[in-house]
Amino acid sequence: MRFSYVPQGVCSTRIDLDIDGGVVRGCAFVDGCEGNGRGVSRLVEGRKAEELIPLLQDITCEGHASCPAQLAVALQQYLDESAQNKSM
Repeated sequence: MRFSYVPQGVCSTRIDLDIDGGVVRGCAFVDGCEGNGRGVSRLVEGRKAEELIPLLQDITCEGHASCPAQLAVALQQYLDESAQNKSM
């Protein structure tokens, strides 16, 4: 499933995810720090969203929100929406 999230308080303007069965198959940060975005994307691919959230959620960037923490928010939103869609 393709899922896009608009992050808050960071330099990236969008996070695009491909998630299959709860596993991140693709991750791309639009704008922001290209090297960091590409690095984080490679590290999360092939891992379950549920296991990534606690790893990423508390990461800060110069004392503020970070792209990895915003990725955790995006993953949680995906999980919440998926659960809601299943219950309908």
